[in-house]
Amino acid sequence: FEGTVCQKMSTKRGELTSYLNSIDHDVLQESQERWIELVQEQQRAYVMRLLDALEVTDRDKRLKVARAILYLAQGVFDECDTDADVIHWSRHNVFLLHDMGIFTALLELLSMEIDNNQACSSAVRKPAISLADSTELRVLLSIMYLMVETIRLQTEDDRPEWRTAREAFKTELGSPLYNGEPFALLLFTMVTKFCSMHAPHFPMKKVLLLLWKTVLFTMGGLEELQEMKVRGRERLSLPPLPEDSIKVVRSMRAASPPASAMELIEQQQQAKRGRRSRRPLVKQDSLDTYNERDPFKNDDARDEEEDGEEADSGIEGEVDPLDRDVIIQPPPPPPPLRPPTERVSLPKGLPWAPKVREKDIEHFLETSRNKFIGFTLGNDTETLVGLPRPIHESVKTLKQVRRREITLILPPLSFLPLLSIPPSLSLHQDRGEEDVDGTPTEILYLGILPNLSQYVIALLKLLLAAAPTSKAKTDSINILADVLPEEMPITVLQSMKLGIDVNRHKEIIVKAISALLLLLLKHLKLNHIYQFEIVSQHLVFANCIPLILKFFNQNIMSYISAKNSICVLDFPHCVVHEMPELTAESLEAGDCNQFCWRNLFSCINLLRILNKLTKWKHSRTMMLVVFKSAPILKRALKVKQAMMQLYVLKLLKIQTKYLGRQWRKSNMKTMSAIYQKVRHRLNDDWAYGNDIDARPWDFQAEECALRESIEKFNSRRYDKNQNGEFAPVDNCLQSVLGQRVELPEDFHYSYEMWLEREVFSQPIQWEGLLQQAQ
Repeated sequence: FEGTVCQKMSTKRGELTSYLNSIDHDVLQESQERWIELVQEQQRAYVMRLLDALEVTDRDKRLKVARAILYLAQGVFDECDTDADVIHWSRHNVFLLHDMGIFTALLELLSMEIDNNQACSSAVRKPAISLADSTELRVLLSIMYLMVETIRLQTEDDRPEWRTAREAFKTELGSPLYNGEPFALLLFTMVTKFCSMHAPHFPMKKVLLLLWKTVLFTMGGLEELQEMKVRGRERLSLPPLPEDSIKVVRSMRAASPPASAMELIEQQQQAKRGRRSRRPLVKQDSLDTYNERDPFKNDDARDEEEDGEEADSGIEGEVDPLDRDVIIQPPPPPPPLRPPTERVSLPKGLPWAPKVREKDIEHFLETSRNKFIGFTLGNDTETLVGLPRPIHESVKTLKQVRRREITLILPPLSFLPLLSIPPSLSLHQDRGEEDVDGTPTEILYLGILPNLSQYVIALLKLLLAAAPTSKAKTDSINILADVLPEEMPITVLQSMKLGIDVNRHKEIIVKAISALLLLLLKHLKLNHIYQFEIVSQHLVFANCIPLILKFFNQNIMSYISAKNSICVLDFPHCVVHEMPELTAESLEAGDCNQFCWRNLFSCINLLRILNKLTKWKHSRTMMLVVFKSAPILKRALKVKQAMMQLYVLKLLKIQTKYLGRQWRKSNMKTMSAIYQKVRHRLNDDWAYGNDIDARPWDFQAEECALRESIEKFNSRRYDKNQNGEFAPVDNCLQSVLGQRVELPEDFHYSYEMWLEREVFSQPIQWEGLLQQAQ
């Protein structure tokens, strides 16, 4: 989720020049001094005048002032000579704008534009919506995005006051300070309003980017999430994690993808003709830098091509002819010999430490007791009486690698109302009237809970409309409202530029939605498991699983290597350097990058979301089998990047037991890759199909049971109008005895008489009490 300082806007130089020309010079500057030559006091005075001018009633003047602020946030590029100067002044100006309260003023203007019923009704009646219908919204969202992203990123040369401003801004965005709700909730409302066709002119790309960066800023990225996990385990006195998952994935090597059926047929035909070459097909180069600096990569790949396990022709269904996206080249020359000291030291052994769940140990002991003793002891994992010595050793080994997850420890406490829970669990306290800590994740969940299903459906609608495999339909939403010009192109060059812009526009939408959903799932799972489960269930009910599989049911190699960007139009390069003449040939050649990291990022996010939805859910795993995801996922292994291959292999692992023996036999190379790269569960028979979960599945029953638990959790924790009959009751002896009871003032005078009359003189029928208790 690491953003870049230079945000690629692909904005034409002419449009940016119009920003500069549209600045109201009577408002911004009365002298001919340059902005970069002004002292701090003069700059603050100019910003204050711009802030006052934002409150004028004239819409056109207000737009000019907003464009002037955007010009400052973009780094006064007309006064800069290099890209670094633009970045420097953009950062300086953004912190200045934040200090002067520009963000709050922009938020008020954004709320006015959202509630502008006249603009919404006009857009609904229009047959075709273009860029001109969302000019004000795009300017406001651009400024806010630049402020959020610039302040979010930390640099080594940040001033102390900037660090303080960053924390204050982070707290402000995550708190319910805007009409009693967080800023992200306002952006969610814009998404649903757009998808319901009430405001089809909203610029969804900018809204989704700002929403993603706001959630990323307020909740934190993967690095912060890992630190929160570590602190949570320390607070609960749990053993530390055996490894850092982020570091492990970064150090993994990509595996050679399994050959497709067409490649195998060609190899067999060449062998029959006696022209078998050592390496007829050169696989795509690895995308990760680990392989790029490995001098022995070619040797390893050549050895893998000669492996006898290559003959895995078990791709189910028809083979897509577009799968043949390998590069046919002569064998590359062998790498030059280097001293042994320069060889990259590869990690020895498996990358992940094995682990088991408490449920796995209970299942193992239940099976062992039934076999050797003839009865079970429920969830008891300590009593080993009557079991042979090897079972004792097995249980000891399982307990050594037992992983006690935070999310699996805390949820049971949520159904023990008003119990005396240690203060270390305050993050997950939901004891009746007890207040829950107001973390950014908790505040956002509380805000989106009433309309959660609408938000999820809206995001998936946008994802479907932006997917490259989607076909245009008359009733689908129009996500190109903020990319199509008023006048359609009339030349070939203009058509090519517009086509590139449209494809890039869709790719950015997919990137923002996939990153946003993954962030929400991961943070909600750490905050409370049932918050994660309700979002997951809404995604499943909205057909997120087949949608992601449909996304990957394409020529994934072409999607990863797509070149839908024009380097010379990237900001700030396009406003600092001279613009070269664009030709159809230069646009067709694309940029110099071999791969599109934006699309790779999106693919990895979608795979991780699919893993989150199906992990430990038998019925959802069976949905992968029913939708025939195995051949689709296997084609995704062609992308030779370690992280993407890891999550593809995870999805294949959870369904191998249901694919049949013939599939496993025909895909031994894929099975070997799963063994080498995916974490092991010591008693998981994923490769043999002997698991007890390989049983008939009832999707509706499992999901209904989960929904019932979620509704109980939400009712106990967030329903303020509970029926008194079902209110939580304090049944803890220490808690009851520790409560203060209001007594009348004269009670201590007659306490001894009351004790004698009500307690000592009353006969107690102990036998009757025992009978009633039975």
